Amino acid sequence: MSTAATPVAAATAAATAVSTAAVPPVVMVEVETEAGWTAVCPYDSLTPGRGVAALVDGAQIALYRDRTGRVHAVGNRDPFSGAHVLSRGLLGSRDGVPVVLSPMYKQAFDLRTGNCLDEESAPDGSPATLPTWATRLTPSPDPSSTRWATP
Repeated sequence: MSTAATPVAAATAAATAVSTAAVPPVVMVEVETEAGWTAVCPYDSLTPGRGVAALVDGAQIALYRDRTGRVHAVGNRDPFSGAHVLSRGLLGSRDGVPVVLSPMYKQAFDLRTGNCLDEESAPDGSPATLPTWATRLTPSPDPSSTRWATP
């Protein structure tokens, strides 16, 4: 895929097709888990360059909308500190790789693979990787739902 805007445009077009004139379309961010796809939040509620934490099927997930519009989902737990803080990390890139920097010790994690780019193992000897989840954008089945209301 050459641009990140393509999935957003496709989901927006699909949302527009199912919306009414009185209710604006809502494009939802979904995360794929073992149980299937789970709607997490409206795409517009994710601020580019910032992360949010979500509890999905018992797992703490950090969701990010990067400045290109792409949505990434990784585990929220920092393997170096053990704190669930990665949703508060700094987004950026390293050699063209989208990364999040841990707010604790500043290790960079590849948002596509979850791999730490700075160290191979955490202090406890475990691999320095984050779990990752596939994401997709879909039109909300009920755009008038107040469950997804944004400020």
